[in-house]
Amino acid sequence: MTQLVDRAAVPQSTAADVSGPVRPTSAAALARAQQAAGRAGVGAVVKAYVSLTKPRIVELLLITTVPAMLLAERGVPSLWLIAVVLVGGSLAAGAANALNCYIDRDIDPLMKRTSRRPLATHSITPRAVLTFGLILAALSTVLMATFTNLLATLLTVGAIAYYDLVYTLWLKRTTPQNTVWGGACGAAPVLIGWAAVTGGLAWPAWVMFAVVFLWQPPHFYALAIKFKDDYARAGIPMLPVVASMRRVGLETVVYSWLTVAASVALWPFGMTPVYGVVAVVVGAMLLLEAHRLDGRARRGEPLKPMRLFHWSVTYLTLLCVAIGVDVFIQ
Repeated sequence: MTQLVDRAAVPQSTAADVSGPVRPTSAAALARAQQAAGRAGVGAVVKAYVSLTKPRIVELLLITTVPAMLLAERGVPSLWLIAVVLVGGSLAAGAANALNCYIDRDIDPLMKRTSRRPLATHSITPRAVLTFGLILAALSTVLMATFTNLLATLLTVGAIAYYDLVYTLWLKRTTPQNTVWGGACGAAPVLIGWAAVTGGLAWPAWVMFAVVFLWQPPHFYALAIKFKDDYARAGIPMLPVVASMRRVGLETVVYSWLTVAASVALWPFGMTPVYGVVAVVVGAMLLLEAHRLDGRARRGEPLKPMRLFHWSVTYLTLLCVAIGVDVFIQ
């Protein structure tokens, strides 16, 4: 077998190397090399498809689902039901994210943050991504319809449609309020988990929904500040792109206060002081970071937005853990 080799890529041989015998590559060694390359290729494809689902976002969504189910049951629901909702929710979120990548394939290459996504690097074709997203959506719908109930299924389908058709296609590209109204699909897992347990929606479910909905602007404003230039290049009117940092800081503070207020409003719905104390303490820390960002914006100092971004994730996680613990100690 003859191979064409780029001479520039090969180190120059010494005289001793030239005088030595040339050892041809055996057929077995070549076969092993081809198999290794094939495995690497398969691994890269699998990794690309997994990245389309945005696993970190899926994980964050599921953090809110289980506490909602525990609170709805006032105990531990069927482990089978929890597993179904978590798998169905993961498939639904993965479907929504994959379809989001398909829709945003024109702007992702323009932003450094998204320039390594599979469609931006042409490692997967748009048609394959569209097919993958629709298959995941179908699987999640069938799973939820078979093992939960009509309301939970409709909420799941509605969350996928809202994220891709309302947020990605319309809100994201047309209004700086995209982060606010796009939060509805991010908070949907709370309602889905509650509906899967009870078949309906009670006031505590809506209060939990409000917490996650109102939490998203401070969380994503911080990220949008960090990647402001990216969004500007892509023509996406995120609030930090079209408004002053003082305006962004003000809205961050307002939505942070509303988030904490909603979390405390859950206390009277059968929660113990354990939850109440956690909600107040972690809420105070969220407000502290929000006011620090706002203060830096007013003084014209570097905003350090990722401090708020990372703490907002910790805040939501601790709040959800507190809900779960509160259910068990009652």
